[in-house]
Formats: sequence, structure tokens, C-alpha cells
Amino acid sequence: MEVEDGAKLCFPQFPNTSCRKPSSPWPQTLLIYIVCYSISLTTVTLNLLIIISISHFRQLHTPTNILLLSLAVSDLLVGLVVMPVEVLKKTSCWFLGDFVCFLNNYLSIIIVVSSIGDIVLISVDRYVAICDPLHYNTRITMNRVKLSVCLCWLYSASYSFLFVKDDLTQPRRYISCYGEYLLFIDYFTGLIDLVLSFIVPVTVIVALYLRVFAVAVSQARAMCAHITAVTHQLSVTSKAKKSELKAARTLGVLVVVFLICYCPYYCVSLLGDSFVNVSSASHVLFVFLCNSCLNPVIYAFLYPWFKKAVKLIVTLQMLQPGSCETSML
Repeated sequence: MEVEDGAKLCFPQFPNTSCRKPSSPWPQTLLIYIVCYSISLTTVTLNLLIIISISHFRQLHTPTNILLLSLAVSDLLVGLVVMPVEVLKKTSCWFLGDFVCFLNNYLSIIIVVSSIGDIVLISVDRYVAICDPLHYNTRITMNRVKLSVCLCWLYSASYSFLFVKDDLTQPRRYISCYGEYLLFIDYFTGLIDLVLSFIVPVTVIVALYLRVFAVAVSQARAMCAHITAVTHQLSVTSKAKKSELKAARTLGVLVVVFLICYCPYYCVSLLGDSFVNVSSASHVLFVFLCNSCLNPVIYAFLYPWFKKAVKLIVTLQMLQPGSCETSML
């Protein structure tokens, strides 16, 4: 009986202080591995294609694409670092020690916060490009964008330390047994995170995109009125409606997908769930992380240059001399 009980413990040599192993059936565990690692691999692949494309082809070195590059780097790290560890926490005991636990928590929060910051910066960039196009080149410069990206990552590193400082000074303060992986967030810290990482970014993004949508519709209607004077009214009206619907659909996808991925996790936090671990929020947390897989689809697949760049990468034409000067636009 002792041997059988010991086999169910993470650390049989510490029967009184060891956690019990997750008891999920093997078929269910295998399915989790297949689904989660497939999403992780897809996230890494798509974001790696974006990074290679923007870094290699000089014509793609624009302020907007620098923001996309920073977003792709953070999303790549989500698929490479955060997602695999989340799967490991859900399906097995934690054997890597307290320091690795602290380090992973710290890096995970930095990566996720920087991803949110990049999305806000992209929203600002598109707002200026559409609502104030005459001053775009003077206000959104390469140096300012690079500085903004650096400040975004610096802010993420500073902000994230707020959540893990206790793990560094008192690593086993909230651990109940050996083999447990835990990130403890008190109510006050969770409230700050809810405001700074969700309410404020969502408010900014929604406000900017609503303004962008209003300007896009206004421009489409103005173009319709101008063209109607010299063309057939029915055909132009149809095209204008299609243009408005396309703008609404694109902006709607950007906002809705972000909210779908982020709302469940922060709803759990708002209800008072202070422990972000396997037993409390693993499913909503993984949905939260899946936004990193959808970001390249939303932000890059809408650009024709990305499809052309992928073709050049897959066919290895980018290895030819002078390929970095290829016209992509």
C-alpha cells in the first residue's frame, strides 16, 4: 500500500510534504499535449515568419512594421516559453525548483504585458495614420517608434517585478507542498493588474478604433459623393457599402478577438480568484495566451507583403544575393 501511495506522489521520499501527481487519464493527457503543443508550434511558426520577413526585407523597415516586429517577438516567446510551461503545470508535477519557478513567472508576465503594450502602440499608429495622415511622417518616425518599443519592454520588466518580488525573497511562502507550481497575487495587486493590463488598454484600443472606424466610414461616404457626380449612382453606392462593411469587419475582428481572449481571464481575477494555477484558471489562461497565435493572423495576414514574403522564405529565394532589396509593396 505504501508503494502504491508513493507512486502517486511527486516526491515519494517526502510523503508528508509532497504533492500528489495529477490524476488525469492518459488519453485525456495525450489530447491536451497534442492540442496545446500544436497551438504552441503554430504560434512560434507564424510569428517567426513575421520576424524573418520584416528583418530581412529592407522595404519592410517602416515604423508600423517595427511595431509588428516587437509584437511578433513577444508572441513568439509566448509560444516558445509560456505555453509549454502551462502544459507542463497542468499535466505533471513541478520538478525544476523555486528559482526556475520565479524566473518563468517573471518572464511570462514580461512577455504578456509587452504584447499588450505593442497592441496599444499599433492602435495609436493606425489612429494617427488614418485620422491625421498629413502629419503621420513627422509624428511617427523610426526613432520615436524604436524608443516607444524600448520603453514598452522596460515598463513590462519593471511592472512584472511587482508580481514576483515575494517569490524572490520568500520562495516557499505560499507553497503548500513540494511539486506545486504557484503564482500568488493578492487582491490589491490583482486589482492594479486588472486596471493597468485590461481596463486601460481595452479602453484605449476601443476608443481609437471607434474613431478610426468613424473616419474610415466618413472617407468612404465622401469618396462615394465625389464619384457619384461622374459615374452611375447605383454601382458606386454598392462599392461604397462594400468598403464600409470591409472597414467595419476588419476593425471589429481586431477588437472582438482581443476581448474574447482577454475577458475570461480578467473576469476570473475580478471575481476574486487570487491564485493563478492549474486548479483555478488554467483553461482561461490558455485562452488568454492564444491571442498570441491570433495576432499574426490579424495583423500580418491582412498585408499582401506578408504572403509574398512567406513565399520567398519557403522557396528559399531569400537566400539569394540581393534578396533583401526585393520589392515587397
